[in-house]
Amino acid sequence: MIGLVDGNNFFVSCERVFNRRLVGRPVAVLSNNDGCCVSRSNEFKALGIPMGTPYFQLKGREATGELSFCSSNYELYGDLSNRIVSILREEAVDVEQYSIDEAFITPPSLEALGNGERGTAAITTVPHSPFPIPRSPYLAYGRRLRSKILRWVGIPCGVGFAPTKTLAKLANHIAKKRPDGVFLMPDDPTEILAALPTREVWGVGRHLPAKLRAARILTARHLRDAPDDTIRAVGGVTLLRTAMELRGVPCCEERDYDAAPDTVSCSRSFGTPATTCEAIEESIASFAAQAAAKLRRHGLLAAGCNIYAQVFASGGGGDFVDRTVVFPVPTDATNEMLRAFRPEMSALFTPGLRYRKTGVVFFGLEKPGTPQQADLFDASPPPERSRLYKAVDALNARYGKGKVFSAAEGIGPRPWQMKRSKLSKRSTTRWDELMTVR
Repeated sequence: MIGLVDGNNFFVSCERVFNRRLVGRPVAVLSNNDGCCVSRSNEFKALGIPMGTPYFQLKGREATGELSFCSSNYELYGDLSNRIVSILREEAVDVEQYSIDEAFITPPSLEALGNGERGTAAITTVPHSPFPIPRSPYLAYGRRLRSKILRWVGIPCGVGFAPTKTLAKLANHIAKKRPDGVFLMPDDPTEILAALPTREVWGVGRHLPAKLRAARILTARHLRDAPDDTIRAVGGVTLLRTAMELRGVPCCEERDYDAAPDTVSCSRSFGTPATTCEAIEESIASFAAQAAAKLRRHGLLAAGCNIYAQVFASGGGGDFVDRTVVFPVPTDATNEMLRAFRPEMSALFTPGLRYRKTGVVFFGLEKPGTPQQADLFDASPPPERSRLYKAVDALNARYGKGKVFSAAEGIGPRPWQMKRSKLSKRSTTRWDELMTVR
């Protein structure tokens, strides 16, 4: 059995934990630079405002008090997500975090949950539910898990159980519409699959539904029951795996989301287009420092870095200019990285152009102690890993992100920083932004 725990309207729910005035109101969280709606409360959805609606189109309704908006507070969302995962690791046999607001879990066995029977228990009808609900210890377990997350973190979740990940996603979708927020997929989900369009199936994507309609595959049930050759002809082996999952056969490969990454990157769109070389250099230095901190958290060194800038163009898009730098030796020290690619920064800037974005990508990641090819003509001893950035990371963890930084990141106003005019307090990670009780 596989469970999926998914936070309801996660970004909005995080904002409501510390701002109770938002509860019951139409609220949306905005994307980077307060661009468009990326998370909506149920009240906001009920007004018929679609995901991705630009903020400027809704400013008038905000001014009248009809709608409320928040800037993306990723530091808060990430911390609350970690707290939820910590609870899941205590309550589940295994946890596979899929995204910031979703995690697949392996629940305890039926024996551990207090039922020695195998399989699903009898079917019963639950009021206000369009589908028959099986009676099972998994339902009680899901309710207990959901209640604990709500009580300890303040985030409402949906919990769905099924034999495969694809069916668990569907079960979670149904759970979110139920009063108790929990749903167990019955042994025969035919009725449920028959009511679900293929576009709602996890893994189908945006482009396949048209091809599936041409093959007269309109619902999840049609996809499940279609011949393998037909499915493979439409969407290849990937779509066939999805169909097998709908049949109850686990086919999704397990991914280790805690494994060391192949690359580490950091980039942001500017709040205001940059027009000076200084702004380009400061932004790249800042993003390099953030990416280097990620490297150190993973215990990795980088062999090189790609730095880039995107030219501003009306209507979106814009050309990219980039440079690649290989470090003398793999490193995780921000100062060594800045020293290596500083000579290349000026090549990214052309006077008279406006820039909308910069970023860095570290590649060639490896663990410290990996054997290196030495330079035959370099008589200097190999550099020791500096304790400087261990101290920097510890200070920033204790006193708040960015409290200690390189002067290359700029010590004055940073107009290139991401625009977040409606940013809420980071109440769980910043000492100076703790809630005040009066």
